Amino acid sequence: MNPAHSGEVVSTFPVGEIDIVDEAIGAASLAQKGWANTPAPMRGEILYAASILLNARTEEAALLLCREEGKTLSEARDEVIRSVRMLKFYGGESWRMGGLTLPSMTPRTHLYTSREPLGIVAVITPWNFPIAIPVWKIAPALMAGNCVVFKPASYTPGIAALLAQCLVEAGLPKGVLNLIHGSGKIVGEALATDARIDAITFTGSTEVGKKVNLLGAARMARVQLELGGKNAMLVLPDADPAFAADLCIRSAFGVTGQACTATSRVVVLKENRKSVIEALRIQSSKLTIGDGANRETHMGPVIDNSQLISNANFITQAVKDGASLSIGGSSRELFMEPTILIDVEPNSQIAQQEVFGPVLSVITVDSIDEAIDTVNGTNFGLAAGVVTNDLSVAMDFVVRSKVGVVKINRTTTGTDINAPYGGVKDSSNDSFREQGVTAVDFFTRVKTAYVGY
Repeated sequence: MNPAHSGEVVSTFPVGEIDIVDEAIGAASLAQKGWANTPAPMRGEILYAASILLNARTEEAALLLCREEGKTLSEARDEVIRSVRMLKFYGGESWRMGGLTLPSMTPRTHLYTSREPLGIVAVITPWNFPIAIPVWKIAPALMAGNCVVFKPASYTPGIAALLAQCLVEAGLPKGVLNLIHGSGKIVGEALATDARIDAITFTGSTEVGKKVNLLGAARMARVQLELGGKNAMLVLPDADPAFAADLCIRSAFGVTGQACTATSRVVVLKENRKSVIEALRIQSSKLTIGDGANRETHMGPVIDNSQLISNANFITQAVKDGASLSIGGSSRELFMEPTILIDVEPNSQIAQQEVFGPVLSVITVDSIDEAIDTVNGTNFGLAAGVVTNDLSVAMDFVVRSKVGVVKINRTTTGTDINAPYGGVKDSSNDSFREQGVTAVDFFTRVKTAYVGY
């Protein structure tokens, strides 16, 4: 359904049951040996070819993404282009799938390592970045020689199918990638518990991720989790308020706040509290909310009514807990105003739990030490940022921040495709990073060989 237009059906897909999971894993099992034996550069050539096909369909994919998920056409286009680049990146990485040559203490011994695929990988992805997240999981999995069973979010089946079409048309052999639709409770759980699945990579809520982790751990499967966030931006008094507000607004309200790296807390000191709040109000009031397909729209709708209700409940509770509504808070249909809450207590619900909507909380502290403690003072640890002109303070913030991604004078959202990505605490199981060259670590195992001669 199109969240921007009530009742508009975008596309129709079959809801799978357990039998479709069995069929998909069976197909992957038949294809696994042949795919693993395919030279890595040849696997990479298919990924590169898929990038060309997807690039040619950028506008089609962006519009579909806009209609399914609700983000603006500009945001959707950026996501598709990012996906194209990731396919190219891992196509290139296929030429670097080597191991290490090491000196041995034993004479006339050649000691080296190599990387081998795990086998069949289950890829379970969310709706908020429904092509970029699948690509940054599927591309390195395929490049490493694994077959994939891919279950996208039920809200965004169309863009998942378009991605699969590009990979198949690029030359991916039958059974190597298997796209199935269905609920997490039935299809997702069946994937997590099937002994033929060698690894599970999941992005979604912390609550569901912990369940996936338990199911995988029960049978010693490898599990990768990227979960929620409660990301903070610390704005120091030496920072320009307008510049800081621009970073915060783009981080908080881009993709309607429905990003795990979105800024949901702004931490300020008493001396710059007033100027930062005023700058935030000014910039958020300039945002146009509406159908993402319209060029003048800055922020689209939330994904569905349950998310809208959840957002509203968070705001209501925040006011009960002593916060004040500075701007926003209202909605029509699924279009919610950008909302800023001030006088938020660091330990209140709104400051501790992930909202996943266009809601920004401003927290005031007395010192930089208290500010960093506040930034770290949640169960999440995905991303954090600081806005300052003081290099010493900035580098101290990098060291002391208990997160996986730190930004200095940049938005908390957005990462480079060649850099590792992941969180700590409840934002991840903190075992393997995604994206970049380190992504291959999850999708391969290392074998050590001693060759006497």
